[in-house]
Amino acid sequence: MADDHSRIRIGDNEIGLMGLKSAFEEIAHSHADASDEEIRNVLIERLARNNYIPCSVRNEYGKAFVREFRKFLGQPYEAPHDGPVRVAVLGPGCSQCNHLEQIVMQVLNEMKLPAALEHVTDIKEMASYGLVRTPALAINGKIMAMGTVPSPKKIRTWLAELTDPNTTLA
Repeated sequence: MADDHSRIRIGDNEIGLMGLKSAFEEIAHSHADASDEEIRNVLIERLARNNYIPCSVRNEYGKAFVREFRKFLGQPYEAPHDGPVRVAVLGPGCSQCNHLEQIVMQVLNEMKLPAALEHVTDIKEMASYGLVRTPALAINGKIMAMGTVPSPKKIRTWLAELTDPNTTLA
């Protein structure tokens, strides 16, 4: 368990947890078809043994645990909607994927848009998006491009529409 340290996003914060992967592996078969509430309760109980989970944010932790468990199983999950825009570059780290990540960073900087940017290389997590080709770009959990590197102009348009639905950049 000493090596079983994970970081997950809870709200706007990234939290370190001990035993997350072990807990997922232990309940994967018995709770794969369980309700979100049941999974939340089981994981909070198990993870609270070795991690501090403040009472005031137990619900947020529970939602994050369910989301990460669904990702772990390769099941659909609800991406968090509150807080900054979440942008994910999906791909194994090839030159195209890295190029897409650089373009996204450039566009985010130009727009001065607060966003959480991650480069997802885990195959199970990529599969949870329904991905069939890389590189891919997901914004707030939705695949916007797959198998291609969209232009900075196109990425800017998607991000602008998210922050102001009345905005259209031709």
